[in-house]
Amino acid sequence: MNHLVHTALIGIGATATMDLWGIVRAPLMGVPAPNYGLVGRWLAGMPSGRFRHASIAAAPAVRGEQWIGWIAHYLIGVLFAALLLAIVGIDWIGEPTLLPALLVGVGTVAAPFLIMQPGMGAGVAASRTPNPRAARVQSLLTHFFFGLGLYVSAWAAHLLHAPGG
Repeated sequence: MNHLVHTALIGIGATATMDLWGIVRAPLMGVPAPNYGLVGRWLAGMPSGRFRHASIAAAPAVRGEQWIGWIAHYLIGVLFAALLLAIVGIDWIGEPTLLPALLVGVGTVAAPFLIMQPGMGAGVAASRTPNPRAARVQSLLTHFFFGLGLYVSAWAAHLLHAPGG
């Protein structure tokens, strides 16, 4: 299997793992699943030069924002999988190890903390939310599950490519 396909499978699998965590945590912790339509709304404003919002929820809805948000969410997951492979090397797919996947997964929380949350009006590391500490913990947990998903998906991709797999 070629490296691009491996990268895509790992990124998609890790992002799906993160999304499953979002479904599980809703009833478990009383935290609603993320609204990727708001991410789509934020991204849709960028071509016209709008990178920051006081509150993305208060911004006018954009046609196709759900699709834009979900597609971007999965593309970003694939890019983060590529980042992992760029750091550890493509040979990691042959024998995935947990620690690099978790470190990269948790490290990706920098993107929402430093780019998405400020751009969408929540402040750096959710500092403008009603409960910044809880929001930060939820972001860290979510990205931990993304890292776990990187590891599990790498094993799945490896097994798919293994002789007889």
